[in-house]
Parts: sequence; structure tokens; C-alpha cells
Amino acid sequence: MTARIDHTETSGTFSLDGQTFEVDNNAWVVGDDAECVVIDVPHDVAAVRELIGDRKVLAILATHAHDDHVRKAPELADAVGAPIFLHPDDMVLWRMTHPERPPERELADGQVVGVAGTGLQVLHTPGHAPGGVCLHAADLGVVFTGDTLFAGGPGATGRSYSDFDVLVESIRRRLLTLPESTEVRPGHGESTTIGAVLGQFDDWVARGY
Repeated sequence: MTARIDHTETSGTFSLDGQTFEVDNNAWVVGDDAECVVIDVPHDVAAVRELIGDRKVLAILATHAHDDHVRKAPELADAVGAPIFLHPDDMVLWRMTHPERPPERELADGQVVGVAGTGLQVLHTPGHAPGGVCLHAADLGVVFTGDTLFAGGPGATGRSYSDFDVLVESIRRRLLTLPESTEVRPGHGESTTIGAVLGQFDDWVARGY
């Protein structure tokens, strides 16, 4: 059976640098009827567990460690018996939310996480967060971009541990080199394609956000 992508959107808050914002987050589940991986666990474990059903969860993959993407990751990990994976460069952010609970595994650039006969290749894309990653499923024609890239532009910078120039270079080198038909599934908002991004990217760089 071919791997499929399931999706839910949940609402909550994002806090950093003494500010808190209301946000809606995407959570993604990739797998077949028997097994799956979860990409980001934001605000509502029950909504994600509904997507999972009775499947075995092989891994919980964090695109980065801002609290609106990992707040409920330990709760889900304990409920389904799956390890949390995070790029080590984002531990400084992870500890702000979960100081007593480290993730079980590390993500590394080029690593491939297998599930249901497909592979999710880890692309380290710092800029929005130092350990930000995207997950490219080439045979599904999809890249999960977390907060690195959205339909409306690059992820937010200007807060602690972020850098616009680094983010732009990450997108240019790691994402814009993917096939133009690749679907971009972000951490917030609507999906787009690499081809659509290519047509707007220079304008985004010029505007500076």
C-alpha cells in the first residue's frame, strides 16, 4: 500500500521573547494503514491521535522546537510509545518548553526516516530556527517545510535565534532546487508548490521578509 498524507489543523498560542500570539498550526501524519510518522505536535493531542487511529507510530518528527510545534510532543510520545526526533541545533529552543524532557533521537541533514515504504529525507534549513528542518518525500512529491517556507513567503525572523539571510540561503539551496512540481506542506496555512515559490522568491528577498 502506498503511503498517504493525513492532516489536521489545531489552534493555540506561540510564545517567544516575552510575547504570545494566537496561531493555527498544521500537523501532518505520513504512513499507511499499519504504521505512520507524525510531523509536529502543536496544541491538541486528541486531534492528532484521531488521525493516527490504531496505527503504530514509528517516530514523532519536529521540524523545529518553537513551542507551538512541540508543546504536545512528549504527551503524544508517551501515549503512543514513539520517540521524538529533533535536530540538535534546536535544543536551546526545546529546553524553553520542555527543560526536563529531552527528545529521544536526533535528526541530521541527509538522514532518511522510513515509513510505509517511503522515505522522508531530512534537509537542515536553519534561519527561522537554528535546527529547523524540512522533510522531503520524493516519491510522494511533497516537502514538509515547518516554518521555513510558506505560500506567502519565508518563515518569520527578527526574534531570538533567527536570521533572515540564513533562512533565504537555506530556501535557495535546499528547497528551490527540488522539482517545481513538489508540493510544499508548511507548518501554518495553505500548501503551495516549489514552482509557485520560484516565481515570487526574488520579490520576497527584496522586501526583506
